[in-house]
Amino acid sequence: MIPFLSLKDINQSRSTEIMHAIEKVVASGWYLQGEYTKQFEENYSNYIGVDHTIGVANGLDALRLILRAYLEMGFMDEGDEIIVPANTYIASVLAITENRLIPVFVEPDPATFQIDASKIDQVISAKTKAIMIVHLYGRCAYNEQIGDLIKKYNLKLIEDNAQAHGCYYKNQRTGSIGDAAGHSFYPGKNLGALGDAGAVTTNDPKLAKLISTIANYGSSVKYVCDYKGLNSRLDEIQAAILDVKLKYLDVEIAARKVVAKRYMSEIKNYKIFIPELTEWNSHVFHLFPVLVENRDELQQYMTANDIQTLIHYPIPPHKQKCYVEYGNYTFPITERIHAQELSIPMSPILKEDEISKIIEVLNKW
Repeated sequence: MIPFLSLKDINQSRSTEIMHAIEKVVASGWYLQGEYTKQFEENYSNYIGVDHTIGVANGLDALRLILRAYLEMGFMDEGDEIIVPANTYIASVLAITENRLIPVFVEPDPATFQIDASKIDQVISAKTKAIMIVHLYGRCAYNEQIGDLIKKYNLKLIEDNAQAHGCYYKNQRTGSIGDAAGHSFYPGKNLGALGDAGAVTTNDPKLAKLISTIANYGSSVKYVCDYKGLNSRLDEIQAAILDVKLKYLDVEIAARKVVAKRYMSEIKNYKIFIPELTEWNSHVFHLFPVLVENRDELQQYMTANDIQTLIHYPIPPHKQKCYVEYGNYTFPITERIHAQELSIPMSPILKEDEISKIIEVLNKW
């Protein structure tokens, strides 16, 4: 079976350095908010191109904390609206609703699966305070039209960069474009920890300080709590592991692009839709999604041919049981994507013969 993504094999290639990093943390006797977290935060800031990185427990917390901080700063009030793509992983929406803010969904561009900037202006109201763009599947969602709307309406731009570490918009990394960005280092991500981990990046020192405080029980001085905070901290072992893997991120992205270029040039089955791409720096191929009308049939066929595939994601947020209040909303482009999307294997360690087999099987279907 060709695996969708073999984390064991990916991490095995860095195992000596990873184990050495873990041993150093264990020997230090300091496991939270220590030197290894500070080192990773500094290195990740330099990599992304921002002034501040705050390590947190996971990607959802990163987004939650950004919005919570803006509420505490008075830029937002409960009941304000945050524009968000309709086709996203549910974490983007959970971060909004958990802060008692209102998600306003916008359909994607069917050619790219990213938020359709031409439709955003139609839903901006007096209560709109931010646009949350999601660099879904590892592809940059930002464009100049979104930047113009941010300036025109004095909105915050929040990036959900959970799937796009290392991606570019022109000469700027995603995660450094907006006012703040949330990052996930879930093990399956391009930059993955060996457990849950996340971060916030920003150039705003006040926002960075506030997020760091709220994430530490609302305390900047031990046992003195100025906010009703959270416990959301990046631990030293995960920070040390991430610092090792960060050094190889661009090399692994380049390897993913080799796979993607073969897929895009050699998959010739007219029943399979592949999103358009002209700017290769704008995609880091966390996933390689295709659309097919008989998605389940294709997935079964791939399994029968010893190729593992996954679905990202079978149910859009507005159709989830937990969001029954949005159940009557209709977003046909989003719903078609979620009904037809299939992710084929994408990994920096896929072998040439494995890539060839995947392409051959897809073309025969």
